[in-house]
Amino acid sequence: MSQFELNAELRADAGKGASRRLRRTGKVPAVVYGGEKAPMLVAIGHNELTHRLESEAFYSHVLTLKLGAEAETVVLKDVQRHPFKQQVLHVDLQRVTAGRKLHMHVPLHFINEDLCVGRKAGGTISHLANEIEVACLPEDLPEFIAVDLTNIALAQSVHLSDLPLPKGVELAHPVTTETDRAVVVVHRAHGGEEGPAAEAPTTPSA
Repeated sequence: MSQFELNAELRADAGKGASRRLRRTGKVPAVVYGGEKAPMLVAIGHNELTHRLESEAFYSHVLTLKLGAEAETVVLKDVQRHPFKQQVLHVDLQRVTAGRKLHMHVPLHFINEDLCVGRKAGGTISHLANEIEVACLPEDLPEFIAVDLTNIALAQSVHLSDLPLPKGVELAHPVTTETDRAVVVVHRAHGGEEGPAAEAPTTPSA
């Protein structure tokens, strides 16, 4: 696992006005909560934060938040962005407690799409989910879940219950028949054949 660090500083003022003033100085207001401590207001440099957010792994890793000589172990729980500007407005960070499970959204990586049996048979691969929510201890948090599509045939799908979860990782919510949704499906392309092979065309009678 790669390691991510963020530099932050404490902030005393809260509220919309204080947040706007903070953003004008190139910083992002953030809150750190959870664990046995009270919520803490901090500010993070906008350039440093946006650079970190460019990495997919940043969203599903345990992070080190540095506050001068102090440090907090956290995970990213929420990012608020401006609706049309390239600007981060606010972030929520949750403290990590050893021995206590985290609930985190982890990305799905669909691999071997070029080798997929159903795709070779003329099918189209449709991703129905890009991430799933898992529960695990901090040390077991995966960067992503790999979904191998090699042996997925035409008209087949991969459901939540089919996902190969690493040791120590489970779905955040129990899967039932009603909630076992598909995350990827290989379906027949529009206008494609109805069977594994097209029927031989009939020759019109003279």
